Amino acid sequence: MHPSEAIVGTASSLLEGKTIVLGITGSIAAVECFELARDLMRHGARVIPVLSPEARKLVTPYAMTFATGEEAIVELDGRVQHVALMGDVPGRADLLLIAPATANTISKIASGIDDTTVTTMATVALGSGIPVLIAPAMHGAMFHNPMVAENIERLRRAHVEFVGPRFEGRKAKIAVPEEIVHAVIRKLSEGLMRGRRLLIVGGSSAESIDDMRIVTNRGTGETAVELALAAYHQGAEVELWMGRCSVDLPQFIPTMRFENLADLEGMIAGIDHEMVAVPAALSDFTFDRKRGKLPSEAKATKLQLRSVPKMLPLIVERCGKVIGFKAESGVGKEELVKEALDSLERNHLQAVVANDLRDVKEGRTKVIFVRSGHQDEIEGSKAEVARQLIKELSGI
Repeated sequence: MHPSEAIVGTASSLLEGKTIVLGITGSIAAVECFELARDLMRHGARVIPVLSPEARKLVTPYAMTFATGEEAIVELDGRVQHVALMGDVPGRADLLLIAPATANTISKIASGIDDTTVTTMATVALGSGIPVLIAPAMHGAMFHNPMVAENIERLRRAHVEFVGPRFEGRKAKIAVPEEIVHAVIRKLSEGLMRGRRLLIVGGSSAESIDDMRIVTNRGTGETAVELALAAYHQGAEVELWMGRCSVDLPQFIPTMRFENLADLEGMIAGIDHEMVAVPAALSDFTFDRKRGKLPSEAKATKLQLRSVPKMLPLIVERCGKVIGFKAESGVGKEELVKEALDSLERNHLQAVVANDLRDVKEGRTKVIFVRSGHQDEIEGSKAEVARQLIKELSGI
């Protein structure tokens, strides 16, 4: 067993059984391909590296063979690797990922020129219908060159997809490995949510007591992020609205932030999505905020709670497909389902995801997906539960 096999599937099984040809060209970003290849493998993929002559000046074939456990292809020979991997033959690869892709390589592929290992792989892939994903990396002026821009558009019309670049200073840098990996997962998924626009509202709101202190609800925002990733993987156009959270937010998913319920209420008028899911921990009360800071020396302080409008009905006014979330503590399954059905009817929701906080343990959770006449109990990691919930939502 090659040592690299030990990492396969350690992050997820989303790419299990998939073979990805990683085309590496002569950008300095080629030095990032070692980790990119291994990140793909951590999600279950088999990765076969293909290096152009210019790429070999920046990263060695031995390094990529060590990274992947697969022989790095540096020239095409009697084994006709371009046909075996990219042709209309049994056992071919599932995707050609070119990362990094230089302006030279992009323009050659758009013009049907195949004079390197990587461009030849692309020519065959486009002719046989294998998906092609390109991550450009070059100087900013090269990316904005009208001829390069035209070639990118030509490839898009041929159903080639692009991820990145990210602009820093005068450079069009390769997308971060995380974004590329998630783009690969999205490209190779079933596409259950393709073409659908989904808004996810997550995190917790915070209401100010004074200029320093707040009252908030417990909520990490992890469920919202996992739902957003799962929907993105299935092809949805996803937007996140996040309150306070303690998890990293994916840079490649458009995100807006809110602090309190007043902020969120002001944002609701902008909802034009097909579906909204609300796994947010939102406050039921606010305060008449005190200016300055309440004296910390005071032995007792009275705070006047004031109820605030419920956000779900306001969201339902803007969108006909709203998914609510209901958390209870210390109730049985029958009572939990009863509460979910009550919320479903009272708030005119399409579905409610209900859970007992006692079922939330480190690394695992359990929920009940409730629709009128339908219930489904889902258990697993938050990522696994999110993926199953998105499958449920794809049928709404």
